[in-house]
This record gives sequence, C-alpha cells and structure tokens, in this order.
Amino acid sequence: MKLICIGRNYTEHIKELSNERPDDPVVFIKPDSAVLPKEQAFYIPEFTEEVHYEVEVLVKIKKVGKHIDTRFAHKYYDEIGLGIDFTARDLQAKLKEKGLPWEKAKGFDGAAVIGKWLPKKQFEGMGQLNFDLSKNGEIVQQGNTADMLWSIDELISYVSRFFTLKKGDILFTGTPSGVGKVSPNDYLSGRLEGVEMFRLKIK
Repeated sequence: MKLICIGRNYTEHIKELSNERPDDPVVFIKPDSAVLPKEQAFYIPEFTEEVHYEVEVLVKIKKVGKHIDTRFAHKYYDEIGLGIDFTARDLQAKLKEKGLPWEKAKGFDGAAVIGKWLPKKQFEGMGQLNFDLSKNGEIVQQGNTADMLWSIDELISYVSRFFTLKKGDILFTGTPSGVGKVSPNDYLSGRLEGVEMFRLKIK
C-alpha cells in the first residue's frame, strides 16, 4: 500500500502558506509506516515544535490501473474517507528553503490519519462533498470538494501517469485553508457530510 498525497489543491490554502499556484498537481508520497494505528493517540515527534493538521478527503483505490483516462477514473474506487496529513511545518520550511524533499516533514511515523470508509454510492456525487475538522470542539477547517483545483477523477488520472495504482492504495486529495498547530491534550475530530469519520487525542 502506498499513500499518494496532493499538495496545493485548494486556492485559499495556497494563499495562507504564501505558495505559488501550481500548473500541475503537486504530488508526494507517504510510506505505509506513516499510518497512525486505529484508536491510537498522535504523539508529537521530538524533532519538531510545530506540527500542523491538514484534513483531507481520501480515496481508496480498488484495482490496478495505469494511464487511466479521467472519464474512467470513477471505476477505480468505491470508497471515500477522511483523514489528516500531519506536517512538521518548521521542518518542512527548512527543507523547502534548501530545495530538498519533504519526506521527513510529511512521512514520519503517525503522520497519516485514516478514518473510516463510506461507500461512494451513498453520495450523489464526488463534486460537492462537505467536510470539516474540529479541534477541542471548535471547527477549524471547512472544505468542499467543489473548491478543488483538480477533481478526484482528474487526480487519479494524473497520478496514474507516473505511478501504477494498486488495490488498497490511498489518495489524499489536498487540504483547504485553516491549517494550524496541534498541542498536547488537543482533541481532533473530522466529519464528512456530517458523519464523524475519526477522533483522536494529541500527546
């Protein structure tokens, strides 16, 4: 299983981090060791003082695909989820300054929260899914897939040009604005179309 992540897919998030709007999707990989075990708290690593939450809609790939046409991308997934792409923002900033890869800031152990999965068929479509993240009971991020620069199907098509997609691979589709720092004893919970998808404590 590989975790394929998309950066800078929401305009307002691009603005809040003062990044340039990309001409193509920004793609990076998290190792499977980054997945936070179910029901486990997230422990802030000792190598960072600024871990940010980034809530994202997730897609689970159901079959092998390569060079997938956007028109057929919907045939490659049946389940939609919600998760968090934890980012060591201070470390990422240092790496970006030097033009180095982001893996240490994005792929560390526990950096990928994967909530429960819902069948795609229970939604009218993938183009207008509402989702949000709450910290200590207060909503800190809200998004809608209609605001993506590239849709889910477009992302699957694009990514499959470079990586063969396999059953069980998970696509993180990008985060909206509102990312922020986590601290010990924070509680995070994420909802997709009003359904709670995950809940976790920060330590």
